Amino acid sequence: MSKVIVITGAGDGLGRALARRFVRDGETVILLGRTLAKVEAVAQELGEPHFAVACDVGNPDSVRAAFAAIAQRHPRIDVLINNAAIYEPFTLAEVRDEQIAASLATNVAGPIYCAREALPLLRGGGHIINVTSESVPLKMPMLWLYAGGKAGLELMSDMWARELEPEGVRVTVVQAGMMMDETKTGSSWPMDVSIRFAQENAKVGLNLRERGISHYNSVTDVFRAVLDMPADLHIGSVALSARKR
Repeated sequence: MSKVIVITGAGDGLGRALARRFVRDGETVILLGRTLAKVEAVAQELGEPHFAVACDVGNPDSVRAAFAAIAQRHPRIDVLINNAAIYEPFTLAEVRDEQIAASLATNVAGPIYCAREALPLLRGGGHIINVTSESVPLKMPMLWLYAGGKAGLELMSDMWARELEPEGVRVTVVQAGMMMDETKTGSSWPMDVSIRFAQENAKVGLNLRERGISHYNSVTDVFRAVLDMPADLHIGSVALSARKR
C-alpha cells in the first residue's frame, strides 16, 4: 500500500530529496514550505497526486490551515517528517531578538505545532520522524541555540513515543550530519560570520574543512529504512555522520 507522507521544509535540501525519493518508491507526498512558490515547483516536477501547501511551521495558525487543507484530500496520513529548520550561528552577546524568536519558533515550536495537528490523521499506525543534528553531541561553538532546540526536540520525541504508543503512533529521531547536493553552492551567512564560525570550531578541535559531507540522496536511504521497519520493531533514534571520502 502506498504511504501518504507529509514533509516540512520540502522546497529544497533534504526535504526535496526525500520527496523525490519517496515518489520514486511509489509513495504519495505532500510538500509543506513557507515559500509556496518553492514547494509548488517541486510538486509540479513530481506531478499528480503529489501537492504543495503553504505552511510557516512557526506560526500555529498557518500550521492549522495547512493540515486542514491536507485533511480535505487525505483523511489519513502515514508519516509526518518534521524537517524544516533554521540554522544560523551567533554568540550570546550578539544574538538579536528576532534571531532568538525565529529559531525557537521554527526549530522547537514548529515540530510541536505540526505533530499536534497531524496527530488526528496519524492515529492507528502513523509515524512521526523528527530531524535533528549532529551539533547536539558535538556542541559546536556559535550553534548553541540551534543545537539546544534540536536537543529539546530529541527529548520531546522520546517522551512523545511513550505517550503516543497506545495510539499506534511511532516517533523516531534522525540525527543528521552535514549534507549537500549539487545545488548547494555555499553558505548564505555573511562572510565574517562564516569565518568566525570556522575559527571558533577550530579552537575546540572541529576543523570544518576536514569534516565529511554526505549527499542528501544518501541520507534518504535511512528514512526509507526507518519507514520500512516491521510493525513489531521500532527505531527510536538514528545518529548519522558523514564520511570523508
